[in-house]
Amino acid sequence: MQIFTLVCGLLISLSAYVSATALTYKLAPNEKACFYTWVEHPGAKVAFYFAVQSGGSFDVDYQVTGPNGKVILEGQRERQGDYVFTANDGREYSFCFNNDMSTVTDKLVDFEIAVENEERAQIPSKQGTSPEQTSILEESIFKLSAQLSTITRNQKYFRTRENRNFSTVRSTEQRIFNFSIIESLMMVTMAALQVFIVRFFFQGARKGESSRVTPFGLQSADHMEITGYV
Repeated sequence: MQIFTLVCGLLISLSAYVSATALTYKLAPNEKACFYTWVEHPGAKVAFYFAVQSGGSFDVDYQVTGPNGKVILEGQRERQGDYVFTANDGREYSFCFNNDMSTVTDKLVDFEIAVENEERAQIPSKQGTSPEQTSILEESIFKLSAQLSTITRNQKYFRTRENRNFSTVRSTEQRIFNFSIIESLMMVTMAALQVFIVRFFFQGARKGESSRVTPFGLQSADHMEITGYV
């Protein structure tokens, strides 16, 4: 029962220790979207993760700016990124995505912003427990938290790959369908053109047989047969 109380107290402390925001945003062509987070204490760790789930070549421009207007992180045509930096000033930070390179395609961006304090959360003390037991339990909880973070990152990675592969499959399927329609139209057009050309040749040959040139001028075949009998 005491261990359960200690674990609950540590988890409550960890919930106040980390604040995170995870969003999915659809970025329109030539659009620039910015998101903001507030850092309470200077020296806090800010984790920034993003991944383009679908759209175009799965790339986007990003920029992270501090309170004084200084650019902290910046990249162009990046598919995904996972960064951690120290916030030297305890004020507002901006995270911007830019889709200027695309004029038609939307981009679906999945991102997460987490603010973590450098000070470790202290586990509440309980009567009857030694400091060694508390320290061992605390270390186990933090290791478990790190392993859960690793699992979460792996899930995000596989989710991103799944979404990109699904988007590629849909794009390929649409291209195959469009190519099939164009190929069918071309076959119908070529068949109609061949019929027209064959009919044109037969009509020209029939006209050549029905009209012959004689010393007296151009006469028809029927007229020549009648003249021969006379």
